[in-house]
Amino acid sequence: MRRSSPFRTMLAGLAAVLLSTPAFAQADAYPAKPIKLVVPFAAGGPADVVAREVGLALGKALGQPFVVDNLGGGAGLPAMNAVSRAAPDGYTLLFAASGNVVVQPLLTKGGADAVKRLEPVGMVSTSPHVLVVSTKLPVHSIKDLVAYAKANPGAVNFGSAGVGGLAHLGMEQLKTAAQIDIRHIPYKGTSLVLNDLASGEVQGLFSSFPSLKALIDKGAIRAIGITAPSTSPSLKDYPVIAASGLPGFQYTTWYAIYATAGTPAAVIQRLNDALTKLANDKTLRERLDAQGVDLHVSSARALADHARRETAQWEKVIRTANITLN
Repeated sequence: MRRSSPFRTMLAGLAAVLLSTPAFAQADAYPAKPIKLVVPFAAGGPADVVAREVGLALGKALGQPFVVDNLGGGAGLPAMNAVSRAAPDGYTLLFAASGNVVVQPLLTKGGADAVKRLEPVGMVSTSPHVLVVSTKLPVHSIKDLVAYAKANPGAVNFGSAGVGGLAHLGMEQLKTAAQIDIRHIPYKGTSLVLNDLASGEVQGLFSSFPSLKALIDKGAIRAIGITAPSTSPSLKDYPVIAASGLPGFQYTTWYAIYATAGTPAAVIQRLNDALTKLANDKTLRERLDAQGVDLHVSSARALADHARRETAQWEKVIRTANITLN
């Protein structure tokens, strides 16, 4: 009989020790119970709708339900803190929007501290913002808007859901790219902006398609462009702004899943593997298409790289526009 060498015996013993550690055992059994998906927005909004669709699909893939926990307000900070301070076991996840994990850390110390305690799992979706204008404005295209703003400096007001939000930053980026004098008017919510946009009190707005669709369909506001290419049939009739006279102007809003920092790499990988399988889920893709959202799944590393690039992009906009939160 062939005897095992001391070296082989040592390796076998080491492997047994490693595989018996809590991290390996936990990853091997994961998930063994329901997973909480914390959403930094109120129930019923665009982020909540996408989170519930994705959570349902992930639950089927992993064999455990994803329970959505809406923790809105505070620019996403309460939700980020809840996940960043949770046990690093993969049972409490954050369904973050790009503004939560990219923009807020540039504007608040709390946001910067919280995002350091989060671990990327993978991107879920991307979607462009839609640029809409009041129908009372004699503008039907990006070129029209630029020409009108140059002929009437300071006369065009853009609303947003608040200072430092993506709609505000998009407006500031447009202002710089087109070299036009337009003014920002912050509101406390997109719905309030839409009321004044329809009445003509404000003239422009960047926002996500679901929040705009009803008024676009009624003809109360006019869509003149989108901030990035999209595969969604809902957006096929809208021109891309970069191809309409403003080359280089581009951004998307996106959703991604984050875990608590320190979550075992094997658990992160198991989550990302399940997420990757969703890329071929035709039903999920169709449901997101209806929201003007593109299913766009990425690895954890690709998500981290994408967030870094956008951080540099928005940091420049914030610095140029001298945006601060009081």
